[in-house]
Amino acid sequence: GSQPIPRPESWRPGAPAPWTQAAPTPISLAAIVGAVSARPVAPLLPPFSDARNSAVLVVLRDGGDGGGGGGGGPEVLLTRRSMELRIHRGEVCFPGGRLVPGESAVDAALREAWEEVGLDPAVVTVHGERDHLSTAVSRSYIVPGVASVDDRPALQPQSGEVDRILWVSLGELARADTFREELWGTPPMDRPIFFFELDDETIWGA
Repeated sequence: GSQPIPRPESWRPGAPAPWTQAAPTPISLAAIVGAVSARPVAPLLPPFSDARNSAVLVVLRDGGDGGGGGGGGPEVLLTRRSMELRIHRGEVCFPGGRLVPGESAVDAALREAWEEVGLDPAVVTVHGERDHLSTAVSRSYIVPGVASVDDRPALQPQSGEVDRILWVSLGELARADTFREELWGTPPMDRPIFFFELDDETIWGA
């Protein structure tokens, strides 16, 4: 895609995808839902005082056979941010945004998905959340909620923030030639940055 990736002068290739060291196994929506549902919901504990509490919605649907990690299986909903935005322009991301006062992370993620792509909360089943994470540049503290839909809903960008909607199979993301890691910065302060190279887009960052 045309998004700017701010790679520093000091960087080097990182390790291969860790899942390529194991035997290929089918990726099933039921297994993902079971693993996520078993995790307790964690409290909001941002590591810095000026954190911007945020939430994203990781929406999955069953796309069929996911055997072998070469494609198919569950699909995940992604959006591409508009090039007209001031920050993170052109980046591929999950629907999401800031929490408003009194709002839970789940409610914020569902609201943002509705506002950004028209995903009706009534057709979404929320199963749990993944580990919370923080970003240094935007000072965001992000809660990823994991949800599923039974069918692929008809979605359209609903605001100037989004200019493309994508459904990407987890099988494609798990392919060895899709993933790469880069180490940005100088040791011992370097940090891993993860990339997933699709046919016409790059997924990277948090």
